[in-house]
Amino acid sequence: MNKNSVIYKDIKNKEDITELVLCFYNKIREDELLSPIFNAVIKDWDSHLEKMISFWFTLLLYTRTYKGDPLPVHLPLKIEKTHFDRWINLFETTIDERFKGEIATNAKKRAWSIARIMKAVKQIPEE
Repeated sequence: MNKNSVIYKDIKNKEDITELVLCFYNKIREDELLSPIFNAVIKDWDSHLEKMISFWFTLLLYTRTYKGDPLPVHLPLKIEKTHFDRWINLFETTIDERFKGEIATNAKKRAWSIARIMKAVKQIPEE
């Protein structure tokens, strides 16, 4: 194995979820399309990241640590199909760079499902 080889693992614990969330949101915060939207509403990034770690920990590893409903918070945001597409792309890229396995695949499916539900509620056409 050479020094540039990457060993992929599946998402197995809170440390993996934390890695996923922190890496993903670093990309969001640097993205020219998404960062203005997120930075306009998130005033306490540390608190938000902890909430997102809890959300994905619950969703992927069934821990029941997250309490709440993310949908109402997102409804007032002025987001369109291009924003959802970029969000999905960054999320999948983050997973693909770090993880491989059943839970990693499930994470991508869950992200698509979340985007689909939010687009439907906001009445944003799929195409």
